[in-house]
Amino acid sequence: MGADDDPDVAGLFAPIDITEVVQGVLEEASDALGHLEDPVDAELWGSDVIGALSSAGETEAMAALARTVVPAAEEAATPGALALLRVFAAIGADDLRAAAGAAASRVAQRDVADAPWAGQIGSPRVRDCWHYADVGGRQESLTMMFAYGDKQHAVSVLIDHGRGGKIKDAWVAKGSDQLTATLVAAGGDPLVVFELLDVDDARNRLEQALAAGECPEQSDQAEDIAAHRAFLRARLAQLSGESEDSD
Repeated sequence: MGADDDPDVAGLFAPIDITEVVQGVLEEASDALGHLEDPVDAELWGSDVIGALSSAGETEAMAALARTVVPAAEEAATPGALALLRVFAAIGADDLRAAAGAAASRVAQRDVADAPWAGQIGSPRVRDCWHYADVGGRQESLTMMFAYGDKQHAVSVLIDHGRGGKIKDAWVAKGSDQLTATLVAAGGDPLVVFELLDVDDARNRLEQALAAGECPEQSDQAEDIAAHRAFLRARLAQLSGESEDSD
């Protein structure tokens, strides 16, 4: 699916009340998720949907999805509906994750075809983590690498310490060469400080940034943050789990 074919999720749903868009979400899931083979793309799609429906708050959106879309998806019991449940079980907050996971298990027992990424989604392994910042410490770019098998993706946030350590932007990039590219870009600049981080440090920095809030300055930054907010929280959970496993 090319960039021109990507669904405009925010334009499709906002500012309609979330309880009125259940069928639209299910149809969009069937159209979008049926073309995907990468669990990261499925997670990003789900995070974008949650962000588009979060004008009243992310917590409220998650609760509404668990209350409306999850039972509707279970009743539909189509491959697209099952894929949707798998996505929400991977990136949702606790209540949405639990409701979607239980519903997905029941639908799968009805011999509905699962997506090719269903067995992987929500459980990437943590790889290298690092950050770089200006020597004055005003802004910091924090990056965490994750991998599904041999396919890696980088999750990055731009943190503005001049504005209380809030998140200014967020993005995801695929490929295993992100660290090398960062080293090349930062290595020759005397005004840039680069440092590899252990999992605990990366988790703490991301957790603090998420708790501090958001401070986008441009509309595209605001859109990036909204689209990646649920994805970031899901990856924070992975960092926390990895840290616990290493204790």
